[in-house]
Amino acid sequence: MYIDLINIYNKLSEIYIIPDGWWPGENKFEIMIGALLTQNTNWNNVEKSLKNIKSQNLLSPEKLYYLNIEKLEELIKPSGFYKVKAKYLKNLLEWFKIYNFSFELLSKKNVKILRKELLSVKGIGNETADSILLYSLNKLSFVIDAYTIRMFSRFGIEIKKNYIVYKNFFEKNLPEDLIIYKNFHGLIVEHSKNICKKKPLCDMCVFRLKCKKFHNNKNNIDFM
Repeated sequence: MYIDLINIYNKLSEIYIIPDGWWPGENKFEIMIGALLTQNTNWNNVEKSLKNIKSQNLLSPEKLYYLNIEKLEELIKPSGFYKVKAKYLKNLLEWFKIYNFSFELLSKKNVKILRKELLSVKGIGNETADSILLYSLNKLSFVIDAYTIRMFSRFGIEIKKNYIVYKNFFEKNLPEDLIIYKNFHGLIVEHSKNICKKKPLCDMCVFRLKCKKFHNNKNNIDFM
């Protein structure tokens, strides 16, 4: 089986209009904390939390680092699991403080080293770490989520449904291009929300003729 990821990327780019970079955020720090707050919730709730933080003029790593945790919990309450997320956010800020809250210092670090460090922070898993690396720090680290695994397993990709296995597959088969990495993940999210849902709208999908979900009796699927 051969799946041409760039062909899929190009087709999705024709369907969905997204801004280059996809992830919303006024600055790198907003993107960083948004990547954590979005755990187990939808983006609308994250935006409410970010709005609360901005309304108090607290959108800076230094201010949030020194903010008492009870106040932080109150601000991020719309994101859900706010007590846990407040602790996780404090953990992330503790790590960031090692770099003097400097994105310039982070930019000089190797992506593999940064990823290892982020994963050592309690509350930061694979998806959150890669989201921070890719969208906040502009490092080549492809983001995998449940949408990606659902969509591509339906295509018939014959690899283990495992985060790292999928990540390696995408990074091996995509050019090392930040915009492609960022936008492709965003396009997958858009397609999964609109068409390739839990109950997929296969008849409306541009990939239906090649999709294993649509043609369960097909064994050889080839995205040429």
